[in-house]
Amino acid sequence: MNLLLLAIAPVLSIILYIYVQDKHEKEPRSLLLYSFLSGAIVSVIIVFILYFFTGRLIPITDQFSIWQQFIQAFVVVALAEEFSKYIIVKYYAQPKKEFNEPYDGIIYAVMVSMGFACTENIMYVLDGGYNVAIARAFTAVPAHATFGILMGYYMGKAKFSKNRVLLNFSGLGLAILFHGAYDFFLFISFIPGITIGAFVSLIIGIVLSKKAIKKHQDDSNFKTLEDS
Repeated sequence: MNLLLLAIAPVLSIILYIYVQDKHEKEPRSLLLYSFLSGAIVSVIIVFILYFFTGRLIPITDQFSIWQQFIQAFVVVALAEEFSKYIIVKYYAQPKKEFNEPYDGIIYAVMVSMGFACTENIMYVLDGGYNVAIARAFTAVPAHATFGILMGYYMGKAKFSKNRVLLNFSGLGLAILFHGAYDFFLFISFIPGITIGAFVSLIIGIVLSKKAIKKHQDDSNFKTLEDS
């Protein structure tokens, strides 16, 4: 039970933080819950299906090959996981009438991402124990949150733009870029000291995420109404 709580705690902390940052018009909790559960269940199922095909098409024959680990990080893992989150936000959350300000892109994308991260974290923590729980609470779980924020920032803009397709794919592409970079530096740990790159990419992602949140808070049409 303690391990399960340790696995869930960082996910709930991030969800609470993102929810509090929705300063002008809170989203219905039922939609947030459905988004979270979709990430925890549907997204995970999609990823396993994609893994089945990409694992067969792109087998890793040499774990010490930088090129193969690059493909593993960006295509097999990052593309599959971020795409599975993207399609839930795109086809479930974005069309909702409650998705009515740019920040909503961030909050729904994070809910889906945290759903996925929760399922993933539970599996890793129950298998790896307390050290894994503590390590992932400060690395993998926040990383998934930043991927969601960066994706959601552009998907929030897309809802209210004529360039919806370009902006939606920009969000997906940015999430894949940061996710792939984070994993790539971890995958090539056979190069001494290279894993520092994962933490650098995470820090950059956090900085950009904070700016994205602030930008959408400032651009909210509900803020304009409150100030008038």
